[in-house]
Amino acid sequence: MNQNAPPQDPLETYFLNLTRRQFFGTAAASLGAGLLGPAALASALNIDLDAGRRDAAARGLGSLGAPHTRARARRVIYIHLVGAPSQLDLFDYKPDLGKHFNQDLPDSIRMGQRLSTMTSGQSRFPVAPSIFKFTRCENNEDGAWISELLPYTQKIAKEMCIIRSMQTEAINHEPGITFFQTGTQQSGRPSFGSWVSYGLGSANADLPSFVVLLSEGFGNTQAISARLWSSGFVPSEHQGCQFRSGESPVLFLRDPEGLRREDRRRMLDLAQQLNEREFARSLDPEVKTRIAQAEMAYRMQVSVPELTDLRNEDARTLQMYGPKVLEPGSFANHCLLARRLAERGVRFIQLYNRGWDQHGNLPSELKMQCDAADQPWTALVLDLKRRGMLDDTLVIWAGEFGRTAYSQGDLTDKNYGRDHHPRCFTIWLAGGGIKPGISYGKTDDYSYNIVENPVEVHDLHATLLHVLGIEHEKLIYRYQGRDYRLTDVFGEVLSPLLS
Repeated sequence: MNQNAPPQDPLETYFLNLTRRQFFGTAAASLGAGLLGPAALASALNIDLDAGRRDAAARGLGSLGAPHTRARARRVIYIHLVGAPSQLDLFDYKPDLGKHFNQDLPDSIRMGQRLSTMTSGQSRFPVAPSIFKFTRCENNEDGAWISELLPYTQKIAKEMCIIRSMQTEAINHEPGITFFQTGTQQSGRPSFGSWVSYGLGSANADLPSFVVLLSEGFGNTQAISARLWSSGFVPSEHQGCQFRSGESPVLFLRDPEGLRREDRRRMLDLAQQLNEREFARSLDPEVKTRIAQAEMAYRMQVSVPELTDLRNEDARTLQMYGPKVLEPGSFANHCLLARRLAERGVRFIQLYNRGWDQHGNLPSELKMQCDAADQPWTALVLDLKRRGMLDDTLVIWAGEFGRTAYSQGDLTDKNYGRDHHPRCFTIWLAGGGIKPGISYGKTDDYSYNIVENPVEVHDLHATLLHVLGIEHEKLIYRYQGRDYRLTDVFGEVLSPLLS
């Protein structure tokens, strides 16, 4: 925003934000002035301006009413590793790279591709082979190679669809994460979770349809903000609800001392009456959102404490997730909460795990990150499977881009790191209609360029929506005269990934 720009005229702002429903409501008010209010006039003309959406909401459905096609997945658990883990050190095994240790990355490989500002000034780009050993997972159809840093993940290789040919447009964290979460590098669009919530609605009236959990890692942690789970221009009831660590997972959910639950009920009933009058006057859909969100908060006063109370989990389950599972705010704790949220019908569960930005100290920091996260995310997949939930739960594991084959800093120093690399990186998917135990796509000998089956972010989004029963070209929201969708004007469903 230009801070020096003159303030926008209030009338112009009003017309820019005027919805179609408000326009006709205002017109109805003008036609019926002195005779009928807008709601009464609509009733007299037998017009229900919001019937479809209200009916769908009453049945726990979203704007689509029902999926376009058979849904293979009913819910999503999306693990985003903020900072971008190194594909070279985790999943993209390049045993011959050792022959090029400390040699400059060939121009024939780099091909003049842009660099981030953090290494653009380097005089050399020394090749840095992974120092970690890899194991071939025979339980995987393709015999996938997985790093020794992920011994637990090796056990679920048969459940994973490993995509080694992911690529993105962004080279820096802020636009990179935004692109993965919203389908564009520019902020202000609805997040992936908001699109799913808007399209499919909720399967639990007592919890939000979109929940967000944040956990800290080690070393360099990138800042993230609530705009990544914002609903953008779709109704605000579809924005992500962030659960926090500590005694109060959701702020302002507890009643003040001395306020009885029946008092809160009476207060909400009165507020609802006032809001219904306001809606009849303005037909502003956000008024209905306020009513719905107040009711949701009232129900969450009971459902959230029950959700976050892990005392009824058996010892075997707690042991699966690791020693920090009972530590509020830990990644292990959030993985278990994700399963409990999924059990209760929450449509989209977003886990952000920070600390994967290894520009330096990669050997030690990457190991610490994996030690803390490998067991919990593996336990989540195994826990879903043993409960019969993996078949209809889509699990996504991804960062915003990859890391370079050359080192950032002195390669002979154990504190070296890797820079951002959008040209190729690895993600994996499991469950929910995704073909298990396969690998898709290939990179060159330096894990620098894709040589087989490139996957764009819009293709990924189109495929993920498809397994949820949504045709990505038909999940549309009209805003200020333009039709928007998560995949914009791009995206193809990747059929080879589907089971």
